[in-house]
Amino acid sequence: MNVSEKVKDSYSSQYDEKSVAWRTMGAKYKAQNIIELAKNIKFENVLEVGAGEGSILYWLSKWNFSKNLNCVEISESGIEMIKSKNIENLKDVLLFDGYKIPYPDNHFDLVICSHVMEHVEHERILLREIKRVSKNQVFEVPIDFSFYVDKKIKHFLAYGHINIYTPGLFRFLLLSENFEILKDKCYLFQDDVLKPLYENNKVGFYIIKLKMFFLKMFPYLLGIKPNAYVVLTSKTDKDLSIF
Repeated sequence: MNVSEKVKDSYSSQYDEKSVAWRTMGAKYKAQNIIELAKNIKFENVLEVGAGEGSILYWLSKWNFSKNLNCVEISESGIEMIKSKNIENLKDVLLFDGYKIPYPDNHFDLVICSHVMEHVEHERILLREIKRVSKNQVFEVPIDFSFYVDKKIKHFLAYGHINIYTPGLFRFLLLSENFEILKDKCYLFQDDVLKPLYENNKVGFYIIKLKMFFLKMFPYLLGIKPNAYVVLTSKTDKDLSIF
């Protein structure tokens, strides 16, 4: 099974100069989340699945997270940008079909899959392949859910988001595929990530900030509707939990 050509083409056309600068800034916080959850754990080799243009790998290498970083990516233009960064600790940069990861079982101490699952047509197939090649995993997903998310379908499809999660729904997906959840975190985006999204809508920016203020005041609500959810997992030997 390969990723649809239309999906692949959409990835290949998204890396303009402005978006890459924004992604690099946002990737700094994603990399910090990985380091925070994996504190005191040493990973000899690491793979990022769906590395985009390599911004997370750039920060992880800069902060010496692992001396053996690797990645697979479906976009040829993304791979070209990754290679152009000359990331010091990056070893393999491979093109893949979106589902079949070209490494043997249990090859990596850690697989990172950050802001990818919301784009994946057959998410359980990719999860099982990630589980096959790794001992531990870090997943991060945006939390796009609202009670009327169906009324915003054009908005989310414009970003390529075809799967919508809450933290609880994503945990359900992982647990039903028999990943063990070790640590997790619900978090809100920093201003330097948010402002470019609202550069032509100052009122919208302040409405978002007001919502974030209330979420911080009520941790229960933050656990339902943060900006993003990140989780450290480990594999178990069980298959899909059904019946």
